[in-house]
Amino acid sequence: MTTYFNEMFDQGKVRLPYAQLQDWMSGMPAELRHLKQAEAEALFRRIGITFAVYGEGGDPDRLIPFDMFPRVFSSAEWARLERGIKQRARALNAFLVDVYGRGEIVRSGRIPGRLVYQNEAYEKAVVGFVPPKGVYSHIVGIDLVRTGPDDFFVLEDNCRTPSGVSYMLENREIMMRMFPDLFRGNRIEPVENYPQILRRTLASVAPAKCDREPTVVILTPGHFNSAYYEHSFLADLMGVELVEGQDLFVEGEFVFMRTTEGPKRVDVIYRRLDDAFIDPLCFRPDSMLGVPGLMDVYRSGGVSICSAPGAGVADDKAVYTFVPEMIRFYLGEEPILQNVPTWQCAKPDDLKYVLDNLPELVVKEVHGSGGYGMLVGPKSTKEQIAAFRAKIEHDPDNYIAQPTLALSTTPTFVAEGVAPRHVDLRPYCLVGERIELVPGGLTRVALTEGSLVVNSSQGGGVKDTWVLAE
Repeated sequence: MTTYFNEMFDQGKVRLPYAQLQDWMSGMPAELRHLKQAEAEALFRRIGITFAVYGEGGDPDRLIPFDMFPRVFSSAEWARLERGIKQRARALNAFLVDVYGRGEIVRSGRIPGRLVYQNEAYEKAVVGFVPPKGVYSHIVGIDLVRTGPDDFFVLEDNCRTPSGVSYMLENREIMMRMFPDLFRGNRIEPVENYPQILRRTLASVAPAKCDREPTVVILTPGHFNSAYYEHSFLADLMGVELVEGQDLFVEGEFVFMRTTEGPKRVDVIYRRLDDAFIDPLCFRPDSMLGVPGLMDVYRSGGVSICSAPGAGVADDKAVYTFVPEMIRFYLGEEPILQNVPTWQCAKPDDLKYVLDNLPELVVKEVHGSGGYGMLVGPKSTKEQIAAFRAKIEHDPDNYIAQPTLALSTTPTFVAEGVAPRHVDLRPYCLVGERIELVPGGLTRVALTEGSLVVNSSQGGGVKDTWVLAE
């Protein structure tokens, strides 16, 4: 029987970071718990915090389940995570500058050229271009899992437009509203300054031709996008305009925004749409979401696009296996955070091992996301495993496999009381003139007993993440 690390209890004793929560948990009667849970859901609905799922019928706007039991890290635990996350963000950006330039890591034989140059996320349109401050990925979401007191693993890197930060901020806001005494009794590091740090980060990578206080905008695909709430939420908190492609136009060497007072020049675009839709003159010609001519202005130093087009080649799940090598190659350091051991089905020996051990492994599509396109072997039926085997055999290059990790659990409020549920963590690392991250992140929790899938689209929930001050 698999044993899981419980982040609150160690051999029946409460671990120090959770010491202040024991009395709170045990002293909350069921009626109050249900009342507070209903209050939290009402707050989420009133604020409008939903995510959209299309194509499944019914109401596409869903409420992400919120668990009131916070997840807690000590200051020492967080300090190590912070060092490891910043190290990884530096290496990923160095890799991106390199592979769109001289490609030294490929020339050295450290990473196969086909994984980079034949990758669907590799954008030839930015070859030879170095973005301001040498930053391709400005918001890096590093997905982490824990398996023991000192054992953390990086599950994947998100170098394009990692979502979920609005939940990190709103989880904290709602917890502070509902349980102010908890915050008076615990010294918890703040996360509410994230929008200000994000704006400062974006402004710090203004383009060469910007000779004044930069104008920053958030470019959204529109209200049908699943993360539209987050786009509008961040624009409001940052004090910047939320725009769609039709609100922007190119004239000469610059990008302008249509306003009631006439055109206004835009210097930094925080884009929340995929590369393919950014500019119909450069990428998909049928895109109605982007700005014609935007890439010409970008390459000439008239505007910054964050994260940069082409950043996705660094968060491919096959490229992920080489991030520890990137850290050694570019930084001359040993990785602080370890990868999950990974088999690449493109390799014959790895493929054989994966096919021989499918019932014990987690298999993922190289470009998959959101918990889709994956097989969790121990939780799958013989029919599901057989169907996935056929997919892997048909296109082995499209899959990687990993062992089924014994993810840590945290106490979670469920119908019958408090029970352990599996969690992961997505901190948000901001990369500009400097590298910063707020102490905390988005903790996602698999609310179904025994489930290891935490994605909201697959029935997962969220909870507040505390980092205790020293």
